[in-house]
Amino acid sequence: MSLLARIARHLPLSWRSEASILEHRAIPNALWAQTLAQYPFLAWRSPEQLERLRALSTLFLARKQFVPAGGLQISNDMAVAIAAQACLPVLRLGLGAYAHMGHIVVHPDQVVAHREVMDDAGVVHQYDEVLAGEAMPDGPVMLSWHDVQQARDLDHGYNVVVHEFAHALDMIGGELDGTPPLPAEINKAYWQDVMWQGFDRHSEALARGEDTWLDPYAAQAGLVEFFPVVTEAFFVAPWALQADFADVYALLSRYFGEDPAALIASRQGPQAHLVSCPADT
Repeated sequence: MSLLARIARHLPLSWRSEASILEHRAIPNALWAQTLAQYPFLAWRSPEQLERLRALSTLFLARKQFVPAGGLQISNDMAVAIAAQACLPVLRLGLGAYAHMGHIVVHPDQVVAHREVMDDAGVVHQYDEVLAGEAMPDGPVMLSWHDVQQARDLDHGYNVVVHEFAHALDMIGGELDGTPPLPAEINKAYWQDVMWQGFDRHSEALARGEDTWLDPYAAQAGLVEFFPVVTEAFFVAPWALQADFADVYALLSRYFGEDPAALIASRQGPQAHLVSCPADT
């Protein structure tokens, strides 16, 4: 073994080359198969996409530190499950999109955060907020493991990991506004027009008291929360999003570089849907 090879064996993972990590630290076959079985929406990709997802997940585990909180012990299968879901939104973009993000803090369940905000009159208001996850600019991502596991239930398009890492994409440009840095082929004004139309439709449905399948949280803070919520649905409940928000679905398909609804239909047939599509409204 050469001197360089001996040195490389003792380097921290974050210092090693991608090729070295993928060769020596790849996610084991059995663990990867278990992850795909437990979170079936991951397996909706083509074989080539799945290989890329596995490689990105391996590199994510090497580059990001997982920090347990609240007495939780993070097992290998937990870390791989989080990594694979976090890498879904960057299959096209690559892990460089997460370079600004810090470590991953995982709690057993939701946490209560104490907040202080000052209104326009200078009065400070204090309140408690229950969090399933939180992404902070240039800081850690916090996740509730209980909520991570809820992604196995595909009926509601809920995925806290995808949600928080969609926020991470939005933060790349330094401004959290529901508009991540866009590829050249997508005009920013067009993106915002399509997203705001979807937001308005969802908000109006809620105002009418309709029982919407899309999380009401999508209407809480303009595009800041609408973008991550519809991104969850894009990856976990693509038929439902395509049925009720066709323009939003098509836009996300261009941005993320894939069409999960079409992939599933071509591989499994139109009757193999694993989520409930909403009734026409």
